[in-house]
Amino acid sequence: MRFVHTADWQLGMTRRVLGARPPKEAAGGLTGEAQARFAQARLDAVSALGRLADERGADFVLVCGDVFESNLVGPDVVARACEALGSFRTPVLLLPGNHDPADAACVFRRPDFVRRCPPYVTVLDTPGVHEVAPGVEVVAAPWRSKHPLTDLVGEQLAALGPASPGTLRVLAGHGELDVLDPDDDEPARIRRDGVLAALADGRVHYVALGDRHSAWTDDADDRIRHAGTPEVTDFDEVDPGHVLVVDLDDRAAQVVIETVGRWRFLRHDARLDTDEDLEALDAWLAAHPEKERTAVRLALVGTVSLRQRSRLDDLLAAHDHAFAAVEVLAQHSELATVPDDADLDDLDLHGFAADAASELFAAASPGGAADDEARDALRLLHRLVGTPR
Repeated sequence: MRFVHTADWQLGMTRRVLGARPPKEAAGGLTGEAQARFAQARLDAVSALGRLADERGADFVLVCGDVFESNLVGPDVVARACEALGSFRTPVLLLPGNHDPADAACVFRRPDFVRRCPPYVTVLDTPGVHEVAPGVEVVAAPWRSKHPLTDLVGEQLAALGPASPGTLRVLAGHGELDVLDPDDDEPARIRRDGVLAALADGRVHYVALGDRHSAWTDDADDRIRHAGTPEVTDFDEVDPGHVLVVDLDDRAAQVVIETVGRWRFLRHDARLDTDEDLEALDAWLAAHPEKERTAVRLALVGTVSLRQRSRLDDLLAAHDHAFAAVEVLAQHSELATVPDDADLDDLDLHGFAADAASELFAAASPGGAADDEARDALRLLHRLVGTPR
């Protein structure tokens, strides 16, 4: 039996780093233009995994939670999700997760979803065993609220008897195993011992999990897996953008990782003290392909002159227009701007303007008043009237 294991589509997700941006003339002057492309990319990933399921001859697609970013997504998100699902030729099983639990506001029960949802899509909002094909059962452990007080997977495993001869069982759950965060006392954490016991005695043959956005395989039994998110959602994810194609029998699972995501969220640490350091950062940013689908967060440390700081501001602004986002993390950066004599010469000011600039330099230079406002004023002055040497 072959199926596609996926999770955490989170359709309707927004990212602050993509939305709160100045207008870009090249993009038609629309703030948040990158956010719209990111939202479309999540739908494109869904369509891609649908084509993959069809090409691989999968019996079904199993989505282990967080299909939507929340139960409060707008009707436009629901409509576009159903359009994407409408392109599938393979049956699809949707499990409610912590973002879209099967509570009173459940998006899967809204009229706009029910009306548009293709008939081959099944919502696993009822816990327990579901026969999805002859000889194939899915044991569903849906979230029924955002804050369950028990191990939902453990509850379903405890209620299971042995599978019938010739029947394959897949457990569909959402949440992290206790071994992934052993210091967390979250009551809904999945207890791995119970999962391993159920695999060992044949109550289930594969444990498909969602919630962890990075693909993960349990060292103790490779039939316990997180699929990860099919499209990147944050900067701390390890190799996102994949789905799992699973070939299963009652003894083993053969799993192939397939890539469907196209976006990248990158972190980069850079030390800036010299012109060469600035050139290296410029080259690192320039070297990335598909910048329109790449968001970058920078942590910068070091000491630069006003001239170098102006150059840094200019190069970041230039790259920002090409990338989906370029953001400097202030809380992780320690970049000092220290004026030098060359900075004052570059300004080439006279009269009162020269006197004012000299006073600002004295306040902002080492041993001076170290006034942040003075440094900011000098940076602005240098950008307005300074010339590269």
